[in-house]
Amino acid sequence: MEVTAKLRHLQASPQKVRLVVDLIRGRDVEEAVSILQHTKKSAARSVEKLLRSAVANAENRDEDLDIDRLFVKEIFVDSGPVLKRIWFTTMGRAFRKLKRQSHVTIKLDTRPEGEESARR
Repeated sequence: MEVTAKLRHLQASPQKVRLVVDLIRGRDVEEAVSILQHTKKSAARSVEKLLRSAVANAENRDEDLDIDRLFVKEIFVDSGPVLKRIWFTTMGRAFRKLKRQSHVTIKLDTRPEGEESARR
């Protein structure tokens, strides 16, 4: 059974979020949570919260679900809207700052019973 959760308008650039997302792709949920808790990137906290939300969605959807068999089937980051701000500097100059946002989508699925966790 496949379960999806989305995080929209995360105030972090997609490039930085992809570094975190690449760490957990294809891993079991428990292992992914552990990795995210020990990652020092600021986006790891938001991705961990999204992962826990996806697990809660799976529990809510199917009551006899074995959480130990859940794994991250697919996770990807898309670019969101860009906030354009002006940064004023000395001597009357101004520069444009682009504050990038991300949309993160995660899909969880259950592994077949006989299959071990496949590591990359």
